[in-house]
Amino acid sequence: QVQLVESGGGLVQAGGSLRLSCAASGSIFSIRAMEWFRQAPGKQREWVAAITRGGTTNYSGSVKGRFTISRDNAKNMVYLQMNSLKPEDTAVYYCSADLPLGTAWGQGTQVTVSS
Repeated sequence: QVQLVESGGGLVQAGGSLRLSCAASGSIFSIRAMEWFRQAPGKQREWVAAITRGGTTNYSGSVKGRFTISRDNAKNMVYLQMNSLKPEDTAVYYCSADLPLGTAWGQGTQVTVSS
């Protein structure tokens, strides 16, 4: 089993920055990739970014160039640095871990961007 705990959300003005953190524990050796998703009120959960065990990253078109995903394997942490935030980035952000037999999810952290 893998447990994930997100932190770092909050309220920020448009144009500002936030860094989200995701702490992983448990059977972390089984994690193949880590990802960030987000879900705005009334909308489906949306994929944001991913990072493989080897460090390869990928981003959705809506955040590319503004967000950066990174990981610290020694600390079992994954981060999402979010710059140039827009009101449309407002959502609950979730960390997920890709496992051989499924996906583990964190509880989410709220990000609110005011205009």
